[in-house]
Amino acid sequence: MSVIRLADARRTETPNATMTTCASPTQGGTGLSVWRVDMPPARVGPRHAMDTEQVWTLLTGSATVELAAGELSLGAGDTLVLPADAPRRIRTDDGFTAVVASPAPSLAVNLETGDRVAPSWIV
Repeated sequence: MSVIRLADARRTETPNATMTTCASPTQGGTGLSVWRVDMPPARVGPRHAMDTEQVWTLLTGSATVELAAGELSLGAGDTLVLPADAPRRIRTDDGFTAVVASPAPSLAVNLETGDRVAPSWIV
């Protein structure tokens, strides 16, 4: 059993959001990664896909998720299950905080550049 204190949580800042790792294989010894996303108002993430399923629960604010089948609007308390390999882009007008869970390891592919990376908040 592991306890990851907030003071010891890994924080990763990107141009669009801050991810705070709650648990991951390199932080807590689990095959499941859990992290918090804090996305400020008026931000748009990159168009990308993940090679594993992700479960997003919005705690505060709202987000729009662009998918191949259209757009979904999410508000505080909503949960979205995104299947593996589903192209997506997340944007927000007023900002949001979400908790996300995903199997680990997990790779992201930037659909604009083709780059594949293991996000630091998941490893």
